[in-house]
Amino acid sequence: MRTAAILPVKRFARAKQRLGETVSDPMRTALADAMVADVLLALAETDSIERTIVVTREPAVALAARELGAIVIDDEDESGQPAAVSLGVRRALADGFERVLCVPGDCPALDAAEVDRLLQTRPIRAGDAGVARGAPEVVILPDRHGTGTNGLLLAPPDAIAPAFGPGSCERHRELARAAGVVCRVEQLPSLLLDIDTGADLAALRDRLSEHGPRASHTRAVLGQPERTDILSITTSA
Repeated sequence: MRTAAILPVKRFARAKQRLGETVSDPMRTALADAMVADVLLALAETDSIERTIVVTREPAVALAARELGAIVIDDEDESGQPAAVSLGVRRALADGFERVLCVPGDCPALDAAEVDRLLQTRPIRAGDAGVARGAPEVVILPDRHGTGTNGLLLAPPDAIAPAFGPGSCERHRELARAAGVVCRVEQLPSLLLDIDTGADLAALRDRLSEHGPRASHTRAVLGQPERTDILSITTSA
C-alpha cells in the first residue's frame, strides 16, 4: 500500500511558545529546529514510507526536507495543524497515495523501526467482523496522556478530516464512528511524548538518557550526547 507521511511544521518563531516559560527564546528556536530534523530523518529511514510531505512556511525546514527528498508545500495561511495536514492530504491524494501517516514535528524520539512495524501490520482482513478487504481504516496514535493525538494513520488519506488539538483522541474516534470507518487506537512508544511544556522537556531528557541512538539533533541542543555504550566501537591495540 503506497504510504506517505505528512509533517506540518510551524515557523520556528511561532513554535513552542509554552516552552518560553522554561527555556530562552534562542534555545526554544534551536530545540524546535532540532526536533523537526530528527523527525524528518526518522521518516526518511522508514522503509514503508514512500514519500514525506512537509507543510510549512519555515525556510530552514523546507530546505532540509527537500535535501531528504521530501515534498514541500507552502503553508500560506498558517491556519493551524488540522488545516496544514489537510493540505498534505490533498497532495497525497493527487499523487495517488493510498494511505497517510500524519505526525507532528515535536516527537524527536520517533523510531523508524516502530513505524515500519505499524505500517506493515494490517489486522483488518476480508471477512473480519464483516469488514471487506481494503475498507477505510483510521488508526489513532495517542500521546502519553491518552487524550491528544500524536499520530494519525488514514487509509484512504481522506478517511476522516484531521482534528488535532486538545482532546483530539476522542474527537478522531467520533469522526471515524460518524463516517462508519473502522477505527483502532494503538500506542507507539516513540510517538507518546511530544514536547509542549517544561514537564515534557524533562520527560524527554529522561527518555533520551535511557534510549539511544535516536534524536541526535535534539540531544546536541540539550547537551545530551548519544549513548556511547551503544554506539562506540572499540578496537584492541
